[in-house]
Amino acid sequence: MPRFDAIIDARSPAEYALDHVPGALNCPVLDDEQRHIVGLTYVQSSAFEARRIGGAMVAQNIARHIQQQFHDKPQNWRPLVYCWRGGLRSSSFVTWLRLVGWDAQQLQGGYKAFRGHVIARNDVLARALALRVVCGPTGSAKTRVLHALARQGEQVLDLEGLAAHRGSVLGAIPGVEQPSQKAFETRLYEALAALDPARPVWVEAESRRIGRVALPEALLNRLRASPVVEIVAPVQARLAFLLRDYAWLGDDPDALAGKIAALKGTQANDTLSRWHDWAMARQLAPLFQDMMALHYDPLYARSQGRHLQRLGQAARVHAQALNASDIDELARRVAAVRFDER
Repeated sequence: MPRFDAIIDARSPAEYALDHVPGALNCPVLDDEQRHIVGLTYVQSSAFEARRIGGAMVAQNIARHIQQQFHDKPQNWRPLVYCWRGGLRSSSFVTWLRLVGWDAQQLQGGYKAFRGHVIARNDVLARALALRVVCGPTGSAKTRVLHALARQGEQVLDLEGLAAHRGSVLGAIPGVEQPSQKAFETRLYEALAALDPARPVWVEAESRRIGRVALPEALLNRLRASPVVEIVAPVQARLAFLLRDYAWLGDDPDALAGKIAALKGTQANDTLSRWHDWAMARQLAPLFQDMMALHYDPLYARSQGRHLQRLGQAARVHAQALNASDIDELARRVAAVRFDER
């Protein structure tokens, strides 16, 4: 939306936090509590009474936004305002801004229309991608290889970065909240729109869900049907990498034990008990090695063979070590792979 100097989201803070137009400034005409009060009044009293109470709140809030946020804007300032469906909240804001003298405009259809645009464009853009899928068992440094590919000038779609999750039972990032499904799809839309469809795009093999968010069907189908590069590394190299990359898991044994407990029903009770004891003792080396052997590697063998349609024709790139310098070289060799597009 380059024709506007600002994008104003007139919805409540809770609506804005769930998802919003990229770059939008939240200036609610009703905050969360006020919105609840107006809605309750509408149900318990009347539409008129709700409008009377809400109108006063809206006027006060818009006046405050103009005084605090927009007092220094020049006469030719041109904002775009939206609410949920392009209704009273954004139209009220636009009316006040126009009374001041600014050329404010209302987004037709509001956030709901933007949301529909995101869903439709994600499908179209995903189908046009020339994806190159990097796969390999847990500890193969796939995400780090993606980052190295990006540094080397390759196009990369970092789905785990967009989802703020590493895609496994231990994949939650401490102190980082995952986006909502809607916000994830908006982030994905921004990422896809920035890619050149004429050039290859490297992506890590992912399952349908990354933590609590899910990949759109069109992107998942495109990923599963795309050419594959498989990283092959010795177990000890993978273990050494995991001990470096997930060292923070030893900082909170209780949290780590809680993640292991979520695997109940997938492993024998004595196995989970052993993993719990190692977690509480901060003994990550035996824990990771055992989890690779009993959980992650068997899961990889089942899921990749079932979901990656071209795994049988995968180019295999071998690495004896997965230190930082090794990963840079590994990325160069991955980028050099040529694919049969048939």
